Amino acid sequence: MPLYETVFIARQDLTADDVDALTSKLSKIITDGKGKVISKEYWGLRNLSYDIKKNARGHYVLLNIDAEYPAVAELNRVMGFNEDIIRNMTFAAESHQDESPLFVSDSAKNYKAGKVQAKKEPSKIDLVLDQVQFDV
Repeated sequence: MPLYETVFIARQDLTADDVDALTSKLSKIITDGKGKVISKEYWGLRNLSYDIKKNARGHYVLLNIDAEYPAVAELNRVMGFNEDIIRNMTFAAESHQDESPLFVSDSAKNYKAGKVQAKKEPSKIDLVLDQVQFDV
């Protein structure tokens, strides 16, 4: 089956449970169309570059989909009518990544803004600064 990636932005005033319920509802549309949702990624509540429908922030969600076009077309139709979704985009993909660079959590409920730490390698400057001793 063809592979697709769908990214949607949900309104800022939705709770984590609402975002997860919305994601499950959209996933069910794909499974009802005899497709599969390979993975779901919650990218967090992020600032938008400009206000969209009076929203300055939005919940970003990525769905990696393996389904035929009619199921994806139905998904896009439903997302177009849903008032909780302020933007959406679907792309055809050649393959799916295991985890995107923006990966934060597998669901909005598991997302903890203060506890999520990205593993960061120290830069060359950091290593040099660690070796320098300052005498006061």
